[in-house]
Amino acid sequence: MATEQDVRALLAAGDEALADAAFRTGDFGKARELLEAAQAGAAQGADVSEQASALDALGMLAHYENITKLMGGSAVSEADIDAEERLFRQALARWQQLGEPAESAQSLFGLGLVYQVLHSDWTTAMPYYWQALGLVAGQQAAEPYLRSEVHRHVGFYFLVEVSQPAEAVRHLQISLDLREELADPRRIPSGLVALAGARLEAGDRDGAIELLRRAVAQAREASLLPEWIKDAERALAEAEAEADPDAGPASDVPPDARETEPGVTDAGANPE
Repeated sequence: MATEQDVRALLAAGDEALADAAFRTGDFGKARELLEAAQAGAAQGADVSEQASALDALGMLAHYENITKLMGGSAVSEADIDAEERLFRQALARWQQLGEPAESAQSLFGLGLVYQVLHSDWTTAMPYYWQALGLVAGQQAAEPYLRSEVHRHVGFYFLVEVSQPAEAVRHLQISLDLREELADPRRIPSGLVALAGARLEAGDRDGAIELLRRAVAQAREASLLPEWIKDAERALAEAEAEADPDAGPASDVPPDARETEPGVTDAGANPE
């Protein structure tokens, strides 16, 4: 039987493999192997929190796999969407069984992603995001990347759905700060691109261009997937072209080539 230490080690290794697959390689095989092993080990034991954590991790794996399909121009099946949602709901039920609402933030956030990203349904997504935000905002004990992601998607809501760019800037700045605190070069460029979009809407074009130049440079330095690099390059080209209308076409990257991490699609009406 897998020990608690074994399961936690598998979850940590799986999370690292997932980040590398989502941002650099596009190959989720190793992450799936590790996280399924963690889930199997947790299922053999009596630690419900391990079971919930493993289900949350598998839910995020399913989400990034689905997002990668969208980035590559492929459709995501209803069966795949349902499978992702089922993992987060199973995890949430276990956290609720334990009576630990703070630990349920990942599950709630995951359900928000399912509806906002894969169903293009902000109305259903936002109650989940608001609950997750209430659990992680300002909580130093909460995992920094989860905090960053929750603020990121709440920021997108203010940017896209309710046209409040100043509030979007506030949340997306918090999201970027948390990414920079983690110092993971794979995750910082997307934070820069997101904040730049809000800065543009708020009227700070020079600030946005500076952020996008950093995003392009850092995405290249971090050897991110081509879709990530192209997204930053296209956003920069568009911002510079708007600043200089005589500069010509903004980019030769087709509109449907933009990346969508961690789950923003054109269908979801998010400009990132």
